[in-house]
Amino acid sequence: MAASVTICDVGPRDGLQNERATLEPQVRAELINRLASSGLPKIEAVSFVSPERVPQMAGAEEVAAGIERRNGVAYAGLVLNEKGAERLAETGLDELHFTLAATETFNRRNANRSVDESVSELERIESDRPVSASISVSFGCPFEGRVEPSTVLRLAERLVEAGAEEIVFADTIGVGVPRQVRELVLDASGLGARLGLHFHDTRNTGIANAQAALDAGVSLFESSVGGLGGCPFAPRATGNVATEDLVYLFHGEGLETGIDLDALIRVAEWLEGVLGRALPGRVYRAGAFAPVSG
Repeated sequence: MAASVTICDVGPRDGLQNERATLEPQVRAELINRLASSGLPKIEAVSFVSPERVPQMAGAEEVAAGIERRNGVAYAGLVLNEKGAERLAETGLDELHFTLAATETFNRRNANRSVDESVSELERIESDRPVSASISVSFGCPFEGRVEPSTVLRLAERLVEAGAEEIVFADTIGVGVPRQVRELVLDASGLGARLGLHFHDTRNTGIANAQAALDAGVSLFESSVGGLGGCPFAPRATGNVATEDLVYLFHGEGLETGIDLDALIRVAEWLEGVLGRALPGRVYRAGAFAPVSG
C-alpha cells in the first residue's frame, strides 16, 4: 500500500479572509461541502474572531451549521483566545486550531497581545477536541525580518506543554526555502507532536518547500483551493500553495491523499466563478495530466 499524506484545506478560512468581498455564510458552507465531496480529509472551515477585525469571517456559527457532514472528514475552527474556543465549543466542529506568531510585532498586529499572552491563552483553553497549534511567520516576519529557528522551536515546545497535539509551522509571507524547511523539521522531530507545514507561494518556493518537507518525513500539509489567500496583517503576502498543486505533486510521487483531483479542480473552477476572477493555482488552470495518479 502506498504511503499517505494528509492535506487540510484552509481555503474557507485563510483563503477567504484576505478577499475584498465578504461571502455570505451559506456560500462559505457550500465551499466547505464541495471540498469535502472531493475527498479532503480535513478542512479549516471558519475562524472565531471579531468580525470588526476580519469581516470576511463573520457568521462562523452560521457557516458551521450549514456544513453537510461527511464521514471521514474532520472540520476545524480557528481560534486566537478563550472566547473563540468557547464559541467553537458550541458548534459541532471536530478540531480546535489555535494560532499565534513567532514574533512579538506580528502577534500584536494579528492577535492584539504578546506572544507570552497568547501562550497563556492556550494554557487556559479546555477543549474536548484535538488541538493543533500553528506558528505564523516561522521563517520570516514582515516587521522583524529573519526569525531564528531556535525561537520557533522554543515556542513550539511551550505549545506542546500547553496541550497542542499538533504543531504547524507556517511560512506566512513565503520567504522560506527548502534548506530551512529541512533543518526546522529535523530540529523539531523530538517535540512529541505531529508536525505540519503551511506554505505561501509568494516567492514561488511553495512547492519546492513542500517537497523538502515531504522528504524530511512530514505527512501533514495545509493549503488552499485555487491558491487563494494571504494575510490581512502581512503586507504583500500572497496566496497559499494551491491544494490542487499539492495533490498533483503527491500523486505523482506515488502517495495516497484520498482526494479526487478532477473533483477538486472543479471546486476551484466554481470558486473562480463565485469570486469573478482567476485564482493563482496552476493545476486547476492547466488541468490534470492523465498518467499521474494516486
